[in-house]
Amino acid sequence: MDRRDLLTIGEVSARSGLASSALRYYETLGLITSTRTSGDQRRYQRAVLRRVAVIQAAQQVGLSLDQVRTAFAGLPRDVAPGKREWARMSAAWRPLLDQRIAELQQVRDKLTSCIGCGCLSMTACRLYNPQDTLAATGSGSRRLLPEPRND
Repeated sequence: MDRRDLLTIGEVSARSGLASSALRYYETLGLITSTRTSGDQRRYQRAVLRRVAVIQAAQQVGLSLDQVRTAFAGLPRDVAPGKREWARMSAAWRPLLDQRIAELQQVRDKLTSCIGCGCLSMTACRLYNPQDTLAATGSGSRRLLPEPRND
């Protein structure tokens, strides 16, 4: 590969909109790779831009870097996901996103009904927290988010 085909960390940062520190972090996680010059400077193949775009898209919809790493597991570290890989990743992420959407809709619907009653207080709310029974379960909004599942 010709050295002119490689990008510096500054170039990848500018083109992706990510800080250099984020790129270095992604590299420590194994999400992207670089080669090193004789002066120990990072150089990235252009394919890294697509990998970074996939990482950013996944994070924007609430997926974790661990979930991205799992999706990248079958892909060589220096190759950008193509159409087939993107279809596989998005199909795997769809159930997670559907679940997250359902949870957010629940939160939205419960917030609407809570605000609609006018009390605006989980302590005094007769509908969701009669006699402040939720105080025994700990702090926070216990009724707004679904109980965590232990799968």
